[in-house]
Amino acid sequence: MPPHPLTWLYVPGDRPRVVARALASGADVVVVDLEDAVAPERKEYARAATAELLSEPPPVPVHVRVNAVDGPLLAADLAAVVPRPGLAGLRLPKVTSAEQVVRVAAQVQALRGPSPAGGPDLALYALLETALAVEHAYAIASAHPWLRGVSLGESDLRADLGVPQDGGLDWSRARVVVAARAAGLAPPAQSVYPDIRDLEGLAASCAHGRALGFLGRAAIHPRQLPVIERAYLPTERELEEAETIVKAATADRGAQALPDGRFVDAAVVAAARRTLALARRR
Repeated sequence: MPPHPLTWLYVPGDRPRVVARALASGADVVVVDLEDAVAPERKEYARAATAELLSEPPPVPVHVRVNAVDGPLLAADLAAVVPRPGLAGLRLPKVTSAEQVVRVAAQVQALRGPSPAGGPDLALYALLETALAVEHAYAIASAHPWLRGVSLGESDLRADLGVPQDGGLDWSRARVVVAARAAGLAPPAQSVYPDIRDLEGLAASCAHGRALGFLGRAAIHPRQLPVIERAYLPTERELEEAETIVKAATADRGAQALPDGRFVDAAVVAAARRTLALARRR
């Protein structure tokens, strides 16, 4: 996985041909969905097809969104995919408490066996989809060392809150961004943009998400990927500014003012270095 993945492409687990195309789409991470995208009567087939896919390491990192953490299908999902060598991470839907994350991590550890035979820790990502989950955002984000990220499931959250306008979710978005950073996690990726034809709307939404502190976005169609990447990569002006700041900090490590009057301290330099690191993925 790139150090700063920007695109996370969701695909239904019961459509192997679609999954195969997703693996060649250019997405940083492919998320095979066993949950909402799969009809109840197709769950077993989706699970078996995904397990077969993961029997060997795929060309790009593959995560699996399992079924609800407190639901009856979780145990079978974990048993099917966790032991497979091609699995890079698990997306855990409907998380509302830290205890759920800890419990899933224990199940994963039991299925993978002790290290080194079990390999490295499996990355877990919690999806916060209700008001209760947002209230517990920091506790969830700091629940377990295997947890690498948190993000919103905005469709379910919108329904739970009864929010008709997009702006009504901004407080929850900011809450999750702050919780992730406070727990030492990477900035969260934005939730999916549901209209795959409205690329202008997607770009505007990404710009808004970037302003709130998100990094990257989940997608539901390959045509959304370049829009998301372009929105989250640094602009030429941002790169020039970052290079100027890092160069000045290399010459003088103390706080200083640049010739244009901008004040530069350690926090500003750290942000500039992050910008340059993100640009290296080009």
